[in-house]
Amino acid sequence: MPFSKLGLSQKIELAVAKSGFNTPTPIQEKVIPLILDGQDIMARAQTGSGKSASFVLPILELLSRKLYEGKAKIKVLVLTPTRELTQQIAEAFNTFGAYLEKKPKVVGVIGGEGIGDQLFEIQKGCDILVATSGRFLDILSKKQMNLSHLEFFVLDEADKMLDLGFAEELELILEAIPQKRQNLLFSATYPQKMLSIASRITQSAVEVSIENEEPTVQNITQRAIEVNHENRGPLLRHLLNTNKWELVLVFMSSKRAAENIAQKFKKHGFKAESFHGDLHQEDRNYTIDAFKAKKLNLLFATDLVARGLDIENIDCVINFDLPRSPADYIHRIGRTARAGKSGTAISFVGLEDAEHFNLIEKRSQIKLQREQIEGFELVGEVLKKEKGPEPVKGKGKSKKDKLREKAAQEGK
Repeated sequence: MPFSKLGLSQKIELAVAKSGFNTPTPIQEKVIPLILDGQDIMARAQTGSGKSASFVLPILELLSRKLYEGKAKIKVLVLTPTRELTQQIAEAFNTFGAYLEKKPKVVGVIGGEGIGDQLFEIQKGCDILVATSGRFLDILSKKQMNLSHLEFFVLDEADKMLDLGFAEELELILEAIPQKRQNLLFSATYPQKMLSIASRITQSAVEVSIENEEPTVQNITQRAIEVNHENRGPLLRHLLNTNKWELVLVFMSSKRAAENIAQKFKKHGFKAESFHGDLHQEDRNYTIDAFKAKKLNLLFATDLVARGLDIENIDCVINFDLPRSPADYIHRIGRTARAGKSGTAISFVGLEDAEHFNLIEKRSQIKLQREQIEGFELVGEVLKKEKGPEPVKGKGKSKKDKLREKAAQEGK
């Protein structure tokens, strides 16, 4: 189905075509008409499936159909878990709205930049506000932002926002925005906690799931290489020297690990850099831009980069440290093989990782042949984790008890 069949105006279609998109992805095909019809959406689709455009395009279309006079008022609020995704979505609104008669004013707000300047930009007039949830709440607390005209409330990568304490922040946000609005929730996974949050936002969402149709993971050659932990660095150098990969993304378990290994690989002559949440925003932008431009070809990153960040042409993703959850595994490997291309994802599995990787395989419904590379063979016995004692009930205070105690203290 071409974009012309989705009910978008010619000016938005022109922007889409100029951006190099010819046909909508499965999620765009399903979701765009529903949003144009005014429906609340709860959509599930794997990373790299085109989720952002599936709400950016119809929102721009609906805004363009109305005549607005005077200073721009916030009509769209998009919340995301990371700074990079915020910038990416703000850019998408500007790109796809480029040919509209009245271009909407888009403001992106993130941590790591001056809050005063951001608030000033909003107050000058803003149609679309894209924000990380933390920085949005900082601005909200200043009580200098008018949200009474809000029409669209969008959560992108909603499941990841749960990890960042979003459940606790949600009440403050819902109190600040109008009850009558269109709610659009996008996520790769919908754990139970996510469903309970969704029910607080909307009771009438149309559920859209694309996971079985999305070919992203099928285009990825997944490999599991057994190697002792101390040999992972030498093995990685061997793989980089024997394969013609131009861009390689390596996932590490911590900021410090990413920093340390990037320094080591630089000493071995690789164009390497680290990427994590402790970097200043300027450094984060510079690093990602350099990686996209292939000035760097090796990026050691934490899971910060696994969500929503769109970097084309990554040839290989390497799980140097295994992800904590199967959902994170899918997000990580989805950084390669984007936009219909193919790619490789390699996981290093040590003696202490075997059980955990078995669980990832089971939950992700995959089964990979274990490989060993000559000169880096796995030595030793697989370590089995011993179960700890069962938790003793009644020892700790429940959340309700703690809240009751707090209320009683405040009432004194």
